[in-house]
Order: sequence, then C-alpha cells, then structure tokens
Amino acid sequence: MLEGPREDVRAALERDPAAKSKLEVALCYAGLHAVWFHRIAHALWNRGFRLTARLLSQFSRFLTGIEIHPAAQIGRRLFIDHGAGVVIGETAEVGDDVHMHHGCTLGGNDPRPVKRHPTVEDEVVMGANATLVGDITVGEGAAVGAGAVVVDDVDPGETMVGVPASPVGGDESDGGDDDPESNGDETTPTNDASASVDEKSDAADGIGTGPVDPDESPVSE
Repeated sequence: MLEGPREDVRAALERDPAAKSKLEVALCYAGLHAVWFHRIAHALWNRGFRLTARLLSQFSRFLTGIEIHPAAQIGRRLFIDHGAGVVIGETAEVGDDVHMHHGCTLGGNDPRPVKRHPTVEDEVVMGANATLVGDITVGEGAAVGAGAVVVDDVDPGETMVGVPASPVGGDESDGGDDDPESNGDETTPTNDASASVDEKSDAADGIGTGPVDPDESPVSE
C-alpha cells in the first residue's frame, strides 16, 4: 500500500535537484499531494462513490492548485513539478514516469461523453504551460516544449514546440535547391544530431526552442 508513495518520493528526488530529502518532498511537494489525493478519489470513483470522489478532487484542487478528474487514469511515478495550474480531464490517460511542469493542461474538445482527452504514454516530458487538446496520443519518450499547443498525435521520442505545435526541425526549408551540393554546401549529420538533442533538452526544461510563431511567446519556467 505504501509502495506507491515511496516510488513517488524517489521519483521527485531523482528529477528535481532542489529536493533535499524524502521528508521535504513528502511534506512540501503539492504535485505529489495531488497525485495521492487522486488515487483515493479514483478508487472511490471506480466503486461508484462518484459524488464523494468529485468532492475529494475539489478539496485537493483547493489545497494544491492542481485539478485531476477522479476518472482520469494516472500511471506510476507521475511527477508534477511546481504544480500550480495543472488540469487533467476526465478521460485523460497518463502513463508511467511522466514529468509535467506547472500550467500543463490535458483538455477535451468534444461536448459528448466520449474519449475526448489526451493519452500521454510513458516517460513523456511536458514543459511549463504545455497544452494537449482532444483525443490524441503523445508517444513514449516525447517532449512537449513550454507553451506548446498540441492538437495532433505525437510520435514516440519526438519534440514538439510552437502554437500550433510542430516537430523540432520538421518544417525546415531553405527555399533553394533540394540538393545540398548544388550551391557548394555540405551537410554535417553529426552537428545536426547534436543540435537536435540540445533542442529537445531545452524544450523539456521549459525553454521552448524551435519554429515558434513570432506572435506567440511560449511561457517558460
């Protein structure tokens, strides 16, 4: 029964360099408190005590600033970093080892009582104020940059930035000949790969690099 909370505390210590001790994490991390409240509310929901479950989820929201619908399916070791303003909707599904920063939203876009919220697979990282809308799937190991708005499926391992979000490096165009040797330029795969890794790291940290609309300025931590 206590293994879940122990895993959550260990995950926070591993992912947050500001965390100094297990006791500090257990007492001071609102993101963990919200997840623990949700586990109780989810159990009540599944047993038919739905009003009680909703009341508990609202009490959790009052205490933590994080709203998780009691019907949402949350995996193991979800770490909500800072926490304030996170919203996870009724039909959302969140896998194991997901890392969310403050302001993230898993929202719906269908007024009917159907699967209308995102599915977030294992080991996804979401930057501050990232928004996922609708019945979409964010693949395993993907990263969503700060302030990005995702409305389509995301492939595993992909990094998404911008409004609307697009893959890092996915829409690059130099407006010239497709042949890199036609103007004497040569490609450097090693440098490109290094740049891609750096961009994904920046996006996960809430910096939000990439092809962002100039009229939109993603909010970082």
